[in-house]
Amino acid sequence: MRMLWNGKSILAFVMLTLVMVTGAAAVSTTHTDAEKKQDITRHRAMAAAHEAAAKCLESGKKEDVCLKELQAACKGLGIGKYCGMKHEH
Repeated sequence: MRMLWNGKSILAFVMLTLVMVTGAAAVSTTHTDAEKKQDITRHRAMAAAHEAAAKCLESGKKEDVCLKELQAACKGLGIGKYCGMKHEH
C-alpha cells in the first residue's frame, strides 16, 4: 500500500510533531526546591480560599457574594476569575 503525502498531510504531521515535542518538554521541566515550596504554598492558599467559598455557600449567602469573596482571596494565586478552577453551572 502506497502512502500519499500532500501539503495538508505534511502540515498535519509537522503540527502533531511540534505538539508532541512541546508536551514532552513541558513534562520534563523540573522545579527547584524553592519553586516547589512556592507551589505548595500557593496550592494550600487556593484550597483554603475554595474551602471558605464552600462554607460561604453553606451559610446561605448568595452565590455572587461568595464568588466575590473567592476572587478577593485568590487575587494573585490562580488563573482567571475562578482561582484556577471552573466548573459547570
